[in-house]
Order: sequence, then structure tokens, then C-alpha cells
Amino acid sequence: MKYASAATAVLTAALVPCSAVYSADSTKIGYGQGTTLDEKGRPADAVQFTQRYSDLGAYALSSDENRIIITFDQGYENGYTEKILDTLKEKNVKAIFFLTGDYAKKESTLVQRMIDEGHILGNHGMTHASLPELSDSEAEEEIMSLHNYVMDNYGYEMQYFRCPCGEYSERALETIAECGYKTVFWSFAYVDWKTDSQPDPSISIQKLTDSAHGGEILLLHSVSSTNAEILGQVIDGFRAKGFTV
Repeated sequence: MKYASAATAVLTAALVPCSAVYSADSTKIGYGQGTTLDEKGRPADAVQFTQRYSDLGAYALSSDENRIIITFDQGYENGYTEKILDTLKEKNVKAIFFLTGDYAKKESTLVQRMIDEGHILGNHGMTHASLPELSDSEAEEEIMSLHNYVMDNYGYEMQYFRCPCGEYSERALETIAECGYKTVFWSFAYVDWKTDSQPDPSISIQKLTDSAHGGEILLLHSVSSTNAEILGQVIDGFRAKGFTV
């Protein structure tokens, strides 16, 4: 079994369960970080989600208030991942790449590079299906079929799951935990995935650096030309504000 050991250890240490009260059901919920901030500048919805569901291994924030964790959703390749990996290597940053089954099967060179350079591979579902719309057995298959494919073909055992479409239910979180996974949402994301309507780079840099907060889990999409262009400057901006990335 192969892990991105150093990066995995950092994330695992940051995601520490706390007590929570919940009632597991199958109601579909669409996650969003919201715009209301707490006294530490963290999105209140992300704080509340983590407090409620961390006993199921589900998080929208890490407990390390000095760190920002950068994550990418990898649904398909748009020609920018290589540049993103180059920047991460240059800046000595380890990220989490949440793969779909299609990506894992089609982009073996890039996936292997992620592993070789110490990044974490996350599970984004074999078919990117919304788990609350599946039966328990179908949800388990959605998770474990990709888990087993990556294990068999890359010798890498994934440990972190991101719910496709940001949709979850309390029962889905239980199923993910029963599969041996932690669920990782995010505490900041912006509209970066529309490839035919990319955000202005200068505005994006300002938005990302202004929103930086302790324990942040940042969601980006690697299909974004803007993200590929600004990533190095964003990392520098986070570090200038005193955060470890």
C-alpha cells in the first residue's frame, strides 16, 4: 500500500473528531460554505458542519489554525494539471486531488505524477454520482469500486472522500465512514469551473487571499485556466499572511 505519507500525516492530524449530535437520515443536503463569518474569519456554515459531523469523520475545516489545505476536484483533464503540478512542486506544496473514476482510468501519467510528487489522492466517486440518490449498496459500490481500481492499478490506498456535487445526507456520511473513509468538504470555494467563463485573475487572487482563514480547506478545480495562472501568487499570498500551505 502506498500513501503520500507526509501530507497524509498532516491532514490526518488536523482532522480530529469531536463530539456531535445528529440523527442519520437520507435527506439530500447541498453543502455550501455560506458568507457569514465567525470571529476567526471562518465561514460559520463550515464551522457548524464540522462540529455536527466530525464524529463521522466528516469535515469542512481542519483543526490546524495555522494551515491552509489546498484541494482540487479532478473530474476531467483540460490541459492545466501539469502546470498546476509544476507550481506545487516549485512552491513545495502538497495538495489533495479528488479523482473520479474516469480521470483515474484516462490520465494515468498525471495520476502517477501526483503520487510520485507526494500529493494525496482522494476519492470523488467512480461515476461522480450523488450519494444520497443511491441505495446503501450502490453508494458503497460507488466508493469502493474506485478505491479498488486505484489500489490495483497504482498501488495507492485512498483515505479521503469528497461528495460529488457537494451533496450528502447523514446516511451517506455514515456509509462513507463504514467504507473506512473520512469525508472532506471545504471552507472556501469560488466559481472557477466554468471553462468558457473564467474569472479575472487579479480579482481571483484578491478574493482567495482576502478569504484566507485558519484551518481552511480550499476547493479549486484543475480545469480552470485562471487557477493555473494564479496558483503560485495565491500560495505566496497565503504565506505572506502567516499561513502554512
